[in-house]
Amino acid sequence: MQGFGIFGSAIVALIVLAAFKNAIIADVTAVDYCWRIVLGVGAVPGLAALYFRLTIPETPRYTMDVEKDVNKATTDITSYLQKDDASGEGEDAGNHVEVPKASWSDFVSYFGKWNNGKVLLGTAMSWFALDIAFYGIGLNNGIILSAIGYADTHEPDLGERAYNSLKNMAVGNIIITIMGTIPGYWVTVAFVDSWGRKPIQLMGFAVLTVLFIVMGAAFTPLKEHSIPAFIVLFTLLQGF
Repeated sequence: MQGFGIFGSAIVALIVLAAFKNAIIADVTAVDYCWRIVLGVGAVPGLAALYFRLTIPETPRYTMDVEKDVNKATTDITSYLQKDDASGEGEDAGNHVEVPKASWSDFVSYFGKWNNGKVLLGTAMSWFALDIAFYGIGLNNGIILSAIGYADTHEPDLGERAYNSLKNMAVGNIIITIMGTIPGYWVTVAFVDSWGRKPIQLMGFAVLTVLFIVMGAAFTPLKEHSIPAFIVLFTLLQGF
């Protein structure tokens, strides 16, 4: 759903820009209102999610492992499996069990063994590297579009130039999200069980490595001679 979130933010930006078009053209500082509104609207789904999170029942695992109430956990999971509002919570004190708490010494003892530690290290480092690329580029599409000249406009008036530049960024974000980001997420959703999680991860890392090398090495020629080719590569980047 992250792809739809990115798509939704670009739609919101486009709507807000359209609403402030005349104000921006008259006074470019009106852009200040736009980014504040776009950022603020992003809190609305977050607040909705927070409400539902605070009102849903805890999971049986939480009830058993943290609250240590086996009876309530059994009731919760039975209620969930039967899709029924099973009652009985709080009818007795519950069957409480003591679960040993994990400690730093347990952590060091387990991950200090290379067979366990290498899995944690490999996973953490690969995702760290991915996040630098993804958050540095994937969530800054507007900056990339501006860098390659897609968002450039040449109107003499500053306000009109600012409005058209921001509008182009929003439209470019929508195009890239529809063509790359959303299909990338949902191809994975469709094939993750048949292809397997590890093969999809390895495929993604491998293709991204190749694309980043190509785009990095050829950035200036692509920018000067073939912006459409850059957009295609950048869209593929979002997909993978």
